[in-house]
Amino acid sequence: MIKAAFVGFGEVNTPIDIIIKKCSDAEESLKKEGMDLISVYPVTDDYEEKDIKKAVDALKGKDFDVLVVCIAGWIPTHAVVKVTEHFRHKPMILWGLCGWMEEGRLVTTADQAGTTAIRKTFYDLGYTFKYVYDIIGLPSKTDKVYKYAKAAYAASKLRHARSGMAGYRDMNLYGTQVDGPSLKREIGPEIETFEMLEIQQRYEKITDEQKQAVIDKCMSKWNFVKPANPVSMKMAAGYYLAVKEICDERGYDAISLKDVDGMKKLIGFPPAPIFMLLADCEGLCTIPENDSLGNITQLMVKYLTGQCAFYLEFYEFFTDRVLAGVPDYVPAEVVDGDVTVIPAAFGELNEGILNVSKVKTGIVTMCRLTYDDGMYYMHMVKGEGVTPRKWEEAGWTQPAPQLPGLEILLDDVESFAQNVMCQHYIISYGDNTELIENLCDILGIQVIK
Repeated sequence: MIKAAFVGFGEVNTPIDIIIKKCSDAEESLKKEGMDLISVYPVTDDYEEKDIKKAVDALKGKDFDVLVVCIAGWIPTHAVVKVTEHFRHKPMILWGLCGWMEEGRLVTTADQAGTTAIRKTFYDLGYTFKYVYDIIGLPSKTDKVYKYAKAAYAASKLRHARSGMAGYRDMNLYGTQVDGPSLKREIGPEIETFEMLEIQQRYEKITDEQKQAVIDKCMSKWNFVKPANPVSMKMAAGYYLAVKEICDERGYDAISLKDVDGMKKLIGFPPAPIFMLLADCEGLCTIPENDSLGNITQLMVKYLTGQCAFYLEFYEFFTDRVLAGVPDYVPAEVVDGDVTVIPAAFGELNEGILNVSKVKTGIVTMCRLTYDDGMYYMHMVKGEGVTPRKWEEAGWTQPAPQLPGLEILLDDVESFAQNVMCQHYIISYGDNTELIENLCDILGIQVIK
């Protein structure tokens, strides 16, 4: 639940019952969105500043993600700043309410006189904030306030998030690396690396009974196109439990494994079912190939939307769409129908358990965090995911499997292609561009569209 401080302001000479009613209505609208509020109102510019002291005392030492500065009428700027300065490190929402129509005439408490006096001051003081104003006769901007509050919540979660990385820089890729200090400074998460040897050591201690329990409880729900090798089933269950132990002990919210040059090359086991189990049973953000910033993008999207924030990679560009799929797995959350798997081998790799599920269609938001010359950027685009045509990746044992994926219709493929930042992009359903933009604004990340 999003925790917010709500402070309602109004000038001392404005009828107090009007200010209280307007603040109370705004407060209730946020509570209906599910926000947990610490509320103080009315706060006026009384000469002795008793209201200001009351507000500061009520909020000091409290834990909240965002400060909602609700302007219910004209208020001298100093009265607001004397409260907000105590919490200048918090994201804020400057929310101006509005007047109303009464017997054919407009009645106002000069809410936007207050906000227009304050907005530039907040900017000059270096606050991180969003300005929202209501309009007479239109629905309140509660949704705008709520979306920015969600972004503030996500930013707070990111500050102490932890991602686990087994190995580093799979296939010696460049685009999957990370600059640890700047990530910690600018966004907050810690990416902790550990050796694959630790996974193997833990795996060797997993009993057959423990492996079988995972097979019976979780893997038995999958729809197998044809039976899988029992050895592969037990390896998947065992390595899942080994990685799960590490994630549980260290509080990881996201995980990536060294895939091609790690699990496949050294252990001879493609990790697709391991990722499936970690995503579906543990709710972890998962991505292969040591994709550091892919993992962080996943956390950003998950904290904003509550979705699993799955990855797809690009196979083909067309004039009006891109073909995006995965050569391994997708989480059950995005599967249309049953989770369907098939034993399959690719090239010289041993047989693994490949996910061939159909992916849900609909409006999607694709995004990718990237780093360049000391700055973080978010490339983002909205599109429509449709069921792809029959396609295959050359190299799979024939008959080649239909890999999970979408054809994603875009307004401008060329623009997207000229700004593309990596082969992996993070997908969420719906138009989440405003949420992502809000988070990027709070974190100082430039958005590229």
